[in-house]
Amino acid sequence: MSKNLVDQARGRTASVVELAQRLVRVPSRGGLDSYRPVLAVLEKWLSGHGLPHRHLMSPGGDLVGLVVEIAGPAPGTWWALDACVDTAPFGDESAWTFPPTSGDVKDGWLHGRGAADSKLAAAMFCHIAADIHAQADQLAGGLAVLLDVDEHTGDFGGALSYLADPHIPVPAGVMIGYPGIDEVVVGGRGLWRARVSVSGESGHSGSRRPTTGAISRAARLIQVLDSVVLPPQDPDDSFPLPPKISVTACHSGEGFSVIPDLCVLNIDVRLTPAFCEKDARMLVHDVTDALDRDMPGPRPTSIEVVAVWPPFQLQPGQEPAAALFRAAKDTGLNPRPKTAGPSNIGNLLASHGNIAVTAGFGVPYEGLHGLDERAHLAELPHVYTVYRQAVLDLLRPA
Repeated sequence: MSKNLVDQARGRTASVVELAQRLVRVPSRGGLDSYRPVLAVLEKWLSGHGLPHRHLMSPGGDLVGLVVEIAGPAPGTWWALDACVDTAPFGDESAWTFPPTSGDVKDGWLHGRGAADSKLAAAMFCHIAADIHAQADQLAGGLAVLLDVDEHTGDFGGALSYLADPHIPVPAGVMIGYPGIDEVVVGGRGLWRARVSVSGESGHSGSRRPTTGAISRAARLIQVLDSVVLPPQDPDDSFPLPPKISVTACHSGEGFSVIPDLCVLNIDVRLTPAFCEKDARMLVHDVTDALDRDMPGPRPTSIEVVAVWPPFQLQPGQEPAAALFRAAKDTGLNPRPKTAGPSNIGNLLASHGNIAVTAGFGVPYEGLHGLDERAHLAELPHVYTVYRQAVLDLLRPA
């Protein structure tokens, strides 16, 4: 049975790849390119296949995504597939061995920025939506397919507009099409991010008067933060990763002759169930209070919290992860459950009404967010079958 389903999916592969190629050839770098052209490619395809869809608009009136909605006649739970069609920047284009917007297929690989994250998944989910729509009269509940942008900026405009739309049923679970054939990502560390403003005395670098500038005080703070010992992973804890703290940016000064009076640090803390938002906030406040006490500045160090996402983790038997594992087994695959170190849009979704999220299962890939991004296509029929069967399983009438 599963071989027949994979063979059926193999017949869809050429069409999936053709749509993915068209998407890759439209630049849609987060925060750099207009999103309308890449969304127009998707909308033309959806309209041509008779799929009901509508626009998602940001509060400022920008188009930030499309959502397909397929409802069955029987009451039931709503589920969602999600793939972003904006991408990371290209970086140094001269270092690529093919153009970032190539979209060519060579030696079984789809080449170009977004091939892995996540335009191939978006094309695949569009085709799965068409399959589900053709048999909607046999289903209970409904399926939403979210094709969002503004993810790689970190603003998540498409996902937030989807969650804020009062006309869209809140799904019980979302399966995100991030790539990777060996694992189903069922969790991720959360994050607590803050900008820390450190003050100091300004002055001329050539002055005879000793001056403790903001950079010197910030350097002391960075040393302390780098030496902080966070709680290790509890061997009895089911969450497999420890917390982590990093200073990821430092902004201050210009030129050579002026000692600056302000230095701003970006601090990123990765959260776990055992080390939560409160713990991160207390830690950073304690360290900055100690700096102000032991190395006083003209003004207290200030902390501006800019983002907080809780960690999330599904158990392998919890839907929709369980449906993916069942379908993968039936298709001859054996992915492992994984809790990811980096945070992702799964954290955002999980924080909104306890939506259950899987944040990765797809084809093998290389160069994600780096040089020569590409996605391997030989496994596409199997991945297609897994997602299609998982959706049908979840929408089966009781």
